[in-house]
Amino acid sequence: MIIRPATRDDRSGIVSLWETVFPDEPPHNAPHKVLDAMLAVEEDMLLIALDGNVVIGTTFAGFDGHRGWLHKVAVLPPYQRRGVASALVRQATHKLRAIGCTKINLQIRATNTQVLAFYESLGFKIEERLDMGMHLG
Repeated sequence: MIIRPATRDDRSGIVSLWETVFPDEPPHNAPHKVLDAMLAVEEDMLLIALDGNVVIGTTFAGFDGHRGWLHKVAVLPPYQRRGVASALVRQATHKLRAIGCTKINLQIRATNTQVLAFYESLGFKIEERLDMGMHLG
């Protein structure tokens, strides 16, 4: 397995992965839209895991100068529970720390509680927060 920043040449593999792992995304989270937006902002913060030429995992790290965020932590089902997501999160954490980030947040859908133990094993903790959002388009 190789982990590296994504490039535009990885687009089809990333979109395919996200369509597989996140099949019920709302239209505003359509893989091609999200990917284009991520690559336009911080191309080197979108990490992919490869097995040969196949994109098997992703995560996107963002930093607003105050907090870091992880988005789109995704691994193809045949590769899950084999350390791919852990390696991606560790690499993203390293990149965020290198630019001065001291706290990382992530969001988990309320229906995806099976991933809680995974994130807790990496040091994440459930925080008392209410999450709000507003769609602009």
